[in-house]
Formats: sequence, C-alpha cells, structure tokens
Amino acid sequence: MNMIAPALSRLAGAFAALFLAMAACAHADPTAPGTVVEYGGPDLVVIDTANGPVEFTVELAISDEARQRGLMHREALDPDAGMLFDFQREQIVSIWMENTLIPLDILYIRADGRIAKIIAHAQPMSRRQLLSDFPVLSVLEINAGRSAELGIAPGDIVRHALFGNDVADEPAPDAGRDAPAGTGEPGEDQPGEEPAGDEPSDEPSDEPGGAPSQEPAGPEGEGGGNR
Repeated sequence: MNMIAPALSRLAGAFAALFLAMAACAHADPTAPGTVVEYGGPDLVVIDTANGPVEFTVELAISDEARQRGLMHREALDPDAGMLFDFQREQIVSIWMENTLIPLDILYIRADGRIAKIIAHAQPMSRRQLLSDFPVLSVLEINAGRSAELGIAPGDIVRHALFGNDVADEPAPDAGRDAPAGTGEPGEDQPGEEPAGDEPSDEPSDEPGGAPSQEPAGPEGEGGGNR
C-alpha cells in the first residue's frame, strides 16, 4: 500500500496537469501572436472585372478563431494572395486593423458574390471600425492598392464555392444567346467604394483581435472588431 499510494498520487497529478493544459489551450486568445490558428484553403477566387477576370489564391477564415485572427501579425502578403472570410449569413459587419502590420484593401461581398463596397488602403494597427454598410456574407482582404491596379470595383462578381458561382460549376453559355442583363435590381442598395481615411469611430471595439467581426454591427456602428 505504501508503494501504491505515491504512484496513484503522481498519476492524479499528471491527469490534473493535462486537464489544466487542455483548458488553457481551449481558452487561448486566437489573436495572440503565439496562438496556432488553422485556416482553410488555399482556394482559387476569381473576380470578374470590366478588364477581365483576375485571380487570387486565398486562405479561408471559417472558424470563429480564424475570423478573429485574420491576417494579424503577418509581415507580408503575396501580390495575388488574400484571405476570404465566411460569416455564415448575410449581416452588417465591422472590420478593424488592430495587430495587422500590412495595409489592406477590404472587399465586402454579398451572398450572390457581388462586391457591395471596397475600402482601400485600410490603415495598419488601427482600431477604427470599418463598416460594410450593406448586409454581406463575406469579406476578401488583399494587399492595399490591388483593387485599383486590377480594376476591381463595386458591382464586380467574386466567384467561389462560398457564393455558389464557382467557375468550375458554371455551365457553358448557349451559342447565340444574349448575355444576361445587369445584376442590379430596382430599388436595391447600390454598392459603393470609399477610402479608409474617413472619420474615425468614436468608440473603439471591445472585442480582441484584428480581423473581421463575426457579429452584426449595432445601430451606432458598434460590433465586434477583428481583423
């Protein structure tokens, strides 16, 4: 019995340490530099612009942790790379740039893949709230200036499986059939583009992180900030 008791005590201590370690991991801050966050992808995204299609290879931010982390702490991003955020349903979203080291263009995308709004040259490390203004399903973040360089504009269509319009799934057009009319619907909110240098929000976000928010913004522009 004298030998068994110490062994049981050591075993119980080991289980307790393991439990505490697992609990700490479960509650780790996804925005912290040392926290490991998993992303989906890489996936191909195609944007139909007035100048023709352009392609990006993107990581997918699908989980809560990935959406909170976003592109935080990255020191560089390849010219044709980006991150596509899935918010699960259309909603007003709010972005901030805290802990984000590189300037970005932020593309807010409706459920049908249409770009509702672009904020160009979002300022690194800023806690300013960047609202979508329109209900959107997704955000695509790319290097600052790439939208202008490639002719990407509000109203352009982003193609990816998330929007149900992946290029691989598109049927070939029938010969002789006229192209479809414009995508705008009568009375629908019109997409817009704005620089990131407008008036700052008076209230900083209380949410940790520097990636797009997964919470709908409140009537006064409140909402979780992540980016």
